[in-house]
Amino acid sequence: MLHLEDRIVFEDNHLLIFNKIPGEIVQGDKTGDIPLVDLLKEYLKKKYEKPGNVFLGLAHRLDRPTSGLLIFCKTSKALTRINLMLQKHEIKKTYWAVTENELNSKSGKFVDYLKKNEKQNKSYAVKQSEKDAKKAVLNFEFKANSTNFFLYEINLETGRHHQIRAQLSTHGACIKGDLKYGANRSNKDGSIHLHAYKLDFEHPIKKEPVSIKSKPPVDPVWDFFSNLLS
Repeated sequence: MLHLEDRIVFEDNHLLIFNKIPGEIVQGDKTGDIPLVDLLKEYLKKKYEKPGNVFLGLAHRLDRPTSGLLIFCKTSKALTRINLMLQKHEIKKTYWAVTENELNSKSGKFVDYLKKNEKQNKSYAVKQSEKDAKKAVLNFEFKANSTNFFLYEINLETGRHHQIRAQLSTHGACIKGDLKYGANRSNKDGSIHLHAYKLDFEHPIKKEPVSIKSKPPVDPVWDFFSNLLS
């Protein structure tokens, strides 16, 4: 497995962008496993020989079985501005999803209303009128297919709980390995084939454009699609 520093794809005085692998947790949970935010704080403390606590703010999250790009902020000023940019949808997040089935069209937009079931930690598509239903919007585009699977590029307009997983499943295309949302079988490592592939935004302090891509995890299916599109 690559070391932490090998998966830092961008770093300056304000931001640290990291390529997460499946299985890593972003923040602490009931498992008691050490979260990425703590591991990266320790890494920064050692690298820069900092006394005391290191500030590292988490701007957004990825589900444990997914992979891809995460933005961490090294200053409170950057965190405040990145959080505001996320609220205003000024950060474009592009995902790759490998599905078991093909969607009905090559590209388009899904608008659904999702409701989270806290006990199951799962989101369901419901009627707009249902209590606590939240509007979920994503755009999709077909990129490639193998013998058994299909690759879609996804851009989110909203950020709902398990949004991509729930919406693709609702529209008949479960993500590979995602048993929770109807996949035929799990992946051996517990991952799902959903990868936060690209980030595009204006740097919160320097006001320069930032565009970052990340490679999906190493496995035969991801390798096939990565080689096809490279």
